[in-house]
Amino acid sequence: MQSIARQSKQSRRSIGFVPTLGALHKGHLSLIRCARRENNLVVVSIFVNPAQFSRGEDYLRYPRSFKTDIALCKKEGVDIVFCPPAGQIYPKGYKTYIIVEQLSDLLCGRFRRGHFQGVATIVAKLFNIIAPDAAYFGQKDAQQAVIIRRMAKDLNLPVKIRLLPIIREADGLAMSSRNAYLNKQERKDAACLYAGLKKARAMVAKGIKDSAEIKRACRRVIKEKKNARIQYIEIVDLEELKPVRKVRKRVLLALAVCIGKTRLIDNLIL
Repeated sequence: MQSIARQSKQSRRSIGFVPTLGALHKGHLSLIRCARRENNLVVVSIFVNPAQFSRGEDYLRYPRSFKTDIALCKKEGVDIVFCPPAGQIYPKGYKTYIIVEQLSDLLCGRFRRGHFQGVATIVAKLFNIIAPDAAYFGQKDAQQAVIIRRMAKDLNLPVKIRLLPIIREADGLAMSSRNAYLNKQERKDAACLYAGLKKARAMVAKGIKDSAEIKRACRRVIKEKKNARIQYIEIVDLEELKPVRKVRKRVLLALAVCIGKTRLIDNLIL
């Protein structure tokens, strides 16, 4: 992979990179298609990163559909699928990790200790190996994108971070590999996340600025579903992810909700 990257640089061919955990869906494909339009060479990584899963999380049962993923990548014109074994990424005696301070402790970081350390580390390693000119991420993982962008800036990594819109199902549920965990009733109830976000957006459109009031209304909509257990609903600024009391400029409404045993995240820019 590094040899191919060097050859591409020497021939002035741009590299677009889409990092994934596999189990590809339409959200991933939207990133791949944008990378294909904007670059000479497109690389997709498939790597279920053990470092970003805490004890008790779903690393072992995380959806894996390698053959289907490869077929989708071929169909979309991906040049390289990079899928290294975990033992090559984290060999015996591995000791180095990247921590993006403060940003990693907020929102999802409060409930998934060490998660963003694992994310930042694997993305930095993949950037070093693949040497992309641009890397493509989805807005659904908004906190992740903020952290990766800050890491790239702070470490002077010469890669442009592209953040693309959330791709949703017909009922508004953000596409996610973890949606496969939901049973029929849970899948139906999961639409409450987007319903809560839409309620918040409508309130802001009517001129309501108070974050606490907006969050309460969003919470009421989601709690109508008995299967829903809210971890957090927060309105934060787009760079430092710090809570804001009034919606006076563009802010991020982010939430995490467990539907049954499945933890889902979603967000909306207000």
